[in-house]
Amino acid sequence: MIKIGIIGATGYAGGELVRILHAHKNAEIIWYGSKSYIDQKYSHVFRNLFQVIEDICLDDKIEELASKVDVIFTATPQGYLASLLSEEIISRVKIIDLSADYRMKDVSVYEKWYGIEHKSPQFIEEAVYGLCEVNREEIKKARLVANPGCYTTCSILTILPLLKEGLIRPESIIVDAKSGTSGAGRGAKTETLFCEVNENIKAYGVTSHRHTPEIEEQLGYAAGQEIIINFTPHLVPMNRGILVTAYADLKENTDLETIRAAYKKHYQNESFIRLLDQGICPETKWVEGSNYVDINVIKDERTNRVIMMGAIDNLMKGAAGQAVQNMNLMFGQEEREGLDLIPMFP
Repeated sequence: MIKIGIIGATGYAGGELVRILHAHKNAEIIWYGSKSYIDQKYSHVFRNLFQVIEDICLDDKIEELASKVDVIFTATPQGYLASLLSEEIISRVKIIDLSADYRMKDVSVYEKWYGIEHKSPQFIEEAVYGLCEVNREEIKKARLVANPGCYTTCSILTILPLLKEGLIRPESIIVDAKSGTSGAGRGAKTETLFCEVNENIKAYGVTSHRHTPEIEEQLGYAAGQEIIINFTPHLVPMNRGILVTAYADLKENTDLETIRAAYKKHYQNESFIRLLDQGICPETKWVEGSNYVDINVIKDERTNRVIMMGAIDNLMKGAAGQAVQNMNLMFGQEEREGLDLIPMFP
């Protein structure tokens, strides 16, 4: 059994980690870390787990936890893990970090976009970006995995095949994305109150959203050159989901069959990526509660542009599901273990 500790177990992503790992045949959670609910029963925080999990929430003492488990999930705000991580800790336990602390290789970019000083930049180079479909072999050998963000996961996987195959002009990429409110976390914020969100849709973080450089860096690796994009996120009144609609100019007058062939080439063996039938647009409701990524693509013959569309559950493939997928790779488990979940409907 893989012994697991979770720090940040009472946030939305932490709750999803618990839900998934409870059904994982080779996983045992022994530490539910939550500074806000110390000594309270975990099922009092998430009542869907009443009479399912009887454990008590513990503190977030990562040094103590490192000696008791095989892997730690840190579902914590930016800066938490970077302020505590040391060689002593990482030499004893593997870590999957759901924050942005180790996602970007240039520490100055991280500090500029997140507005905080990085306290342990010495671990950035060895951290593996945990996008399983791209870095699978590196993840298997990693002791520190930087779990990708939700917008980034959906954006990168939606666009990557056409960049890899050199079919689109990198400088022309525009990403328009929509997210459910759980992406903002479980903390109380005025802008995510029911009356603020309901019957409303709004853009936010325009030209300044923190996932922008993460998307650019990873797409840059795929293209083999520096990438600069326009990325505009929107908040929509639903609990879960990310919908990405991305646009780019085609380099040549490439037909749709060739465009779709690029996706089949890169994703035909990926069990969590579903290339939809021609003409079907991805919808968040068809991936909710699952680790799937639904993708499709349409060519605009009139403008010679391609419209790339992707949908994920932001708490699953965009956070906890992907984190468990990473854990499975790191510990030699079957990659789908604990994640073979059919999307919920309605």
